[in-house]
Amino acid sequence: MIDLLDLAAELVDVPSESHKESALADLFESRLRGAAHLDVHRVGDNVVARSTNGCAHRVVVAGHLDTVPANNNQDARIEGDRLYGLGACDMKGGLAAQLATALEAVELAVDATYVFYACEEVAAEHNGLKQLFDLRPELVIGDVALLGEPTSAAIEAGCQGTLRVKATYKGERAHTARPWKGRNAIHRLGAVLESLNHYEGRRPIVDGCEYREAIQAVHVEGGVAGNVVPDQALLTVNLRYAPDRTAEQALAHITEQLGSFDEMVVDDHAQGAAPSLGHPLLQALITRNELDVRAKLGWTDVARFAEHGIPASNFGPGDPSIAHTRDEFVQRHEIELVHAVLVNLLTTEPA
Repeated sequence: MIDLLDLAAELVDVPSESHKESALADLFESRLRGAAHLDVHRVGDNVVARSTNGCAHRVVVAGHLDTVPANNNQDARIEGDRLYGLGACDMKGGLAAQLATALEAVELAVDATYVFYACEEVAAEHNGLKQLFDLRPELVIGDVALLGEPTSAAIEAGCQGTLRVKATYKGERAHTARPWKGRNAIHRLGAVLESLNHYEGRRPIVDGCEYREAIQAVHVEGGVAGNVVPDQALLTVNLRYAPDRTAEQALAHITEQLGSFDEMVVDDHAQGAAPSLGHPLLQALITRNELDVRAKLGWTDVARFAEHGIPASNFGPGDPSIAHTRDEFVQRHEIELVHAVLVNLLTTEPA
């Protein structure tokens, strides 16, 4: 049996900051090619291992190889049953559970696809899962998917959408000694910022999961000189919205919140994913293991699976609230629980 905490520590000690995942991809490829029950494919720094038993169902288990940049925390450190180090929580603890499952779950009741991909922590254009769907979609399709993002070993269903826009508010320049001859564009932001400060987001229930919408001003630009009334101010706003809204509804909602702007451009938009917990395989996963279920309040690559008609949920060890922090950690019992649940799902005949 593989010691999962030791395996996670080994993975932490292989540097894999975004765009630099080759060494870790090499490790995964080498280990997986040693498993006779799996066919292994390498696409760039993305590694896919698949069983081909002709089962009636296929489960996709996916995790990203990359981490955020180091913060003097690049080395693994085990203290009791906790592993500290870069990516321990997000998501090398999850990768350890998934890799061990791929190697140990041999007698499968459903076909399994394991997807270990690069560049999740950076711009979407570099995302390895996106590349696989674009270049080799046949390698990553399945009936359901489980993404190993940290969830404290609970099911965090679906994900919220994220919309970021830049709104321009125009004015007219004048000397600050005679401001009545102009119009202060920065002052125009006062009313909209006050409105955003008191914004109360919806908390809709979708498939039994409560999502919580939020909108935040995240960047402001403006000003010409210390003695000039500014003629333009730029406000960047981010909306996190529940998956019961369409992309068009989200855009209409954020437009309404921004008041009387002069111009607006969409800077980034990724639609969310519904929980889809009614799928029999996801239901079996939850009920057989008595897992806690809640909504995913952030955006994850679950949405990429949903975009291709594959119901997906987040399921991994680690507390998501400490991901990307210097002292992030993962606990042994959560890695072991995720591993046991995955093995149970893949080796037990569906009802």
